[in-house]
Amino acid sequence: MGYCTHINSKAKSKTNTINSRLLPYPVIVSAANGDIIAINQVLKHYEGYIKALSTRPLYDDYGRVHYYVDEEMRRTLETKLILKILQFDMAA
Repeated sequence: MGYCTHINSKAKSKTNTINSRLLPYPVIVSAANGDIIAINQVLKHYEGYIKALSTRPLYDDYGRVHYYVDEEMRRTLETKLILKILQFDMAA
């Protein structure tokens, strides 16, 4: 009996972790309807992922690598995300 409880609590914990990483449905609906606050919440949610995709290596005169966020790439990805949010069809 203790084993089943342990499995169930693990499953619930995993579900709670997954749910905590998801955007709430009302935020998605509001963002798709053009709500600026909701769109900013979506951008904030994906901020780390966008930064990771925008990170580029830069080599100095001694061959050492330094990483930086390419602001133009970051802005391009954010703009594309905003456009896709606004084009998102909630009826489908």
